[in-house]
Amino acid sequence: MNDATRTDVIGMLGPLRRYARSLTRDESQAEDLVQDALVRAYERRGSFRSGGNLRGWLLSILHNTFIDHRRRHVAEFRRLEQVAALIDTEAPPEQESRVRLQQVQAAFMSLPDEQRAVLHLVAIEGLSYQEAANALKIPVGTLMSRLGRARAALRGFEAGADAQPAEARRPSLRVVGGSDA
Repeated sequence: MNDATRTDVIGMLGPLRRYARSLTRDESQAEDLVQDALVRAYERRGSFRSGGNLRGWLLSILHNTFIDHRRRHVAEFRRLEQVAALIDTEAPPEQESRVRLQQVQAAFMSLPDEQRAVLHLVAIEGLSYQEAANALKIPVGTLMSRLGRARAALRGFEAGADAQPAEARRPSLRVVGGSDA
């Protein structure tokens, strides 16, 4: 297109915007439609015949762009409807499981460091007792003892016996062999 034709294109913006507004019934969609149509017109400028009706050519491109957008929108809507029909419409609420997970995490984090480390290595990382004992540089018997106490604390949590935090609980000690004085 030469300079005179470019000037004519700028002069056609008013009719293009009016027609786009009547098609879309929305100001911002109309502006987008005009822009898309002008891009198409520029890309296909070689198809415009010299001396042809520029206004008709641009309005035709605008109309075809609108139809293409509408078809694309309808096709996308159909695909979404099909996907929606395939998806199970009822999902269990996530809130309960999230709250439960946070409670379990809090119970796990409230374990003493030694018990938490042992439980993590064995239960979460899947290490054998020997591998976990080697990693922590403790005897296997000590590892098993700590693991047993950690599991018992979590079972207590599950049973609701975890009324006070683990740091506040002290084991009850008794004197074996000797006097109380």
